[in-house]
Amino acid sequence: MCAMPRPEYPRPQFARENWQNLNGFWEFEQDPGASGRERGMVDRKEPYSSRILVPFCPESVLSGIGCTDFMPAVWYRRSFDLPGETLEGRVLLHFGAVDHDCEVWINGQSVGTHRGGYTPFVFDITKAVRAGDNTVTVFAQDDTRSPLTPSGKQSTRYHSAGCHYTRTTGIWQTVWIEWVPETYLKSLRLVPDAQNGTVALEAHLEGYREGTVLEARALLDGSEQAKVTVKAAAPVVSTLLAVREVRLWEPGVPVLYDLELTLRTGDGKEDRVRSYFGLRTVSFDGKACLINGHPVFQRLVLDQGFYPDGIYTAPSDEALKRDIELSMDLGFNGARLHQKVFEPRFLYWADRLGYLVWGEMPSWGLEPSLPGALAAFLPEWMEAVERDFNAPSVIGWCPFNEVWGESGRGCMEETLALIYRVTKALDPTRPVIDTSGGFHGLTDIYDTHDYEQDGQIFAKRYRPGSALYDEREGRQHYDGEKPVMVSEYGGIRWADTGEGWGYGAAPKTKEEFLERFASLTETLLRNPDHMGLCYTQLYDVEQEKNGLYRYDRTPKFEAAEIARALREKAAIEE
Repeated sequence: MCAMPRPEYPRPQFARENWQNLNGFWEFEQDPGASGRERGMVDRKEPYSSRILVPFCPESVLSGIGCTDFMPAVWYRRSFDLPGETLEGRVLLHFGAVDHDCEVWINGQSVGTHRGGYTPFVFDITKAVRAGDNTVTVFAQDDTRSPLTPSGKQSTRYHSAGCHYTRTTGIWQTVWIEWVPETYLKSLRLVPDAQNGTVALEAHLEGYREGTVLEARALLDGSEQAKVTVKAAAPVVSTLLAVREVRLWEPGVPVLYDLELTLRTGDGKEDRVRSYFGLRTVSFDGKACLINGHPVFQRLVLDQGFYPDGIYTAPSDEALKRDIELSMDLGFNGARLHQKVFEPRFLYWADRLGYLVWGEMPSWGLEPSLPGALAAFLPEWMEAVERDFNAPSVIGWCPFNEVWGESGRGCMEETLALIYRVTKALDPTRPVIDTSGGFHGLTDIYDTHDYEQDGQIFAKRYRPGSALYDEREGRQHYDGEKPVMVSEYGGIRWADTGEGWGYGAAPKTKEEFLERFASLTETLLRNPDHMGLCYTQLYDVEQEKNGLYRYDRTPKFEAAEIARALREKAAIEE
């Protein structure tokens, strides 16, 4: 028996002491016909045919399964023990993410379903559990080929191909149990005000009763900065914390305040939650993006969130942190978290390290023009925005990537505009790019993707004072006013062998690579109308060999060789 994988608490901004990690070995069974319910898989007495190491998906090596063929449906089962005292309140079963449609049973009793492969969900299993031994059974169904399944970069072919990679099916983030009182904190929303040194706190309660009191306490380096006690008059409690010492969360220089929440009821029961927040603002001055009122050129890199041995799931918490450190070593100050909703602990390390990130939905695979597309996309996107709203590292949202209506049915501009409006309603504090690279309709930032490899042509396209180059200008038009960013460029191939691909003709020498990288990058830095850039990409992914690191994260270049170009001062920062 191996040590428990991913033992750390999975939700750092809403943490409790009383929890039980259910990662480890589970029974596992493939269900090619998705007929397991009819065949009695829930009540089956004999063991399933194999076992899997959760939270790694069955396609991964770390799971112990390593099956990379299509798996239309899968089953999981394991037992867990609950001490009797945990049943005095409520027992909650959490899933970080299960791809894609899921149903869960406790001791043979269905406790809930969830749709969406990237966002967390929780079931109250109090009535289904008992003191001592219990059994949890999970069914997951995933149709990557469906045009109503947002699947991101998961391949719809047997093999990985182009910029589509190994699929993920079923459980791929931590599963855990918490026990809480009858009245407990369900969720938390934090809105920082850096100028005034305050944070607005909105706590949602479950099982609200009169006489409930919420105490909130903010600390900095162990020193109390603010404390407030509020009587709860409804299931939603709002208050304001004003800290004594105002220190801002800045890129590369993050300051985080610890937050302790205690919910008390009249019978003396308490629910305690640990959190944190950073004081920072995101705004615009013309075309410049301001962090805390100062222009910050966004030196972003495309991060796909794939791992050779874990696919969607990082092999360790340290691996999540290391990816950010590797990026910062190269001179980047942030990333587009591309076509995937990353694990909460990635955002935790971004918060801790002062790393800017754009939250993105894995929109590829979805055909927006189809009836049902909105229902397939919007609920999960809303869950993603709600989950990550409190992270100071998240400085913008991008629900779609490269939507051009290739099906011939059009882009459904009304659908894209509605999702932009909903995103702004959910979070008015951050900018939203409606669809990165286009088709642009309603958007806060006009971004383009340009993989031109000739530095002279690239410089002519983005020279200071020139109109923004857009190869799809017949389909959309830049108004000249919005902030501008080339949010995908480069993608220069550099590989140890002749296999794989990158954009354009590969350089013949390392010196030629570095010259091309510097030429493309410096063009964007020198344009006073550009607020940022995003280089493709941080590391190779399977057959795509255009990373600055190999897939196993070993370096292709000395970090200083890449950082030399990136760390030049941008014109918009002058």
